[in-house]
Amino acid sequence: MGASDKAAQPRTKRIQSDVTIAKAVRINVEVSLAKQLIACGIAILLAACKPAEVPRADEVRPVRTITIEKRADGGTVSLTGTVQAQTEVNLAFRIDGKLTERRVNVGDAVRAGQVVAQLDPQNEQSSLQGAQAQLAATRAQLAEARNNYARMRDLVADKAVSQQAFEQAEALQKTGESQVQAAQSQLNIAESRVSFTRLVSDVSGVVTATGAEPGEVVAAGRMIVQIAREGERDGIFDVPAQMKDAALAYPSITVALTLEPKVTASGRVREVSPRADPVTGTFRVKVRLIDPPAAMRLGSTVTMRMKVAGESGYIIPASAVIRSDRQAAVWIVDPKNATVSARNVDVRTFDERSVVVAAGLNPGDVVVTAGVQALRPGQKVRLLETKQ
Repeated sequence: MGASDKAAQPRTKRIQSDVTIAKAVRINVEVSLAKQLIACGIAILLAACKPAEVPRADEVRPVRTITIEKRADGGTVSLTGTVQAQTEVNLAFRIDGKLTERRVNVGDAVRAGQVVAQLDPQNEQSSLQGAQAQLAATRAQLAEARNNYARMRDLVADKAVSQQAFEQAEALQKTGESQVQAAQSQLNIAESRVSFTRLVSDVSGVVTATGAEPGEVVAAGRMIVQIAREGERDGIFDVPAQMKDAALAYPSITVALTLEPKVTASGRVREVSPRADPVTGTFRVKVRLIDPPAAMRLGSTVTMRMKVAGESGYIIPASAVIRSDRQAAVWIVDPKNATVSARNVDVRTFDERSVVVAAGLNPGDVVVTAGVQALRPGQKVRLLETKQ
């Protein structure tokens, strides 16, 4: 074999190897395409064999409703409050001192003129003794000045002393009289301060609060005992702005014990706060109770029912009102296809049980009152009960 034949053999082997590799790649590609075609065919067959989906039936919600019939002139609202004395008095000492005794506690009955607390009187008694001594000294000086003036008056008449000496004696007498008056005033002040160490109630009533305990050093004017004065009582209520604006000038009010609704009393609005509470936004209303029964004790929880004025409106249960786009709304039932839709309304007054709607409703409208939270626009409903 020649040299040229030996050199051509390696080249021939490389060519054969490349052909073999190319055939293997072509076979792999053909196998992959075949698998994909088989998978697509199976998917098409499965889709063809799958049964058609059955249309889902619309869910029907059971609801309770009322039918709007007539408008209401004004309305009656209920609020809860407490019974308080019409007047509460804070008793305090007029001077500083150490509280040595407090004779009453919360809930005790107090009568006018009764001593309710006592300060340590040592300093005031010492001042009183000093004022008494000063008064005695000035009185002695006045007596001497008066005797000297009497002698000078006789002597000046006999020309035994000069007119100047007589006038000096007269001036000393007047000075002595003034000093006695000043000393008497200081004595009166000292006696008053001694009396101020005893705290005496000038009203009759019931102790509702205490402000200091025995052993404390208290400042003048600090509340020691708070007394609810006997006599007229008020019902204290915090009302929303809508009710305050809509209330009659002299509304007819019925107040009842919350735990015993049969115990009632009539009342009149005595005072309405002109400024809203910064936290709750409500207005404080004080209602004078007319001849309240004994069961309406101080601190009792009472419920006020007040008729409020205003233009006529529709009364619906409070449970029917929802919020839609930050506005009050109700669900209205279409009787033809038994579906609901939301409608905005204007609320005039409200309480925990009912709402007076000023605008947005018409006679004959069917309003959902129960089940409102589970509804959506176009929801089919089934009426459980319709109330007129």
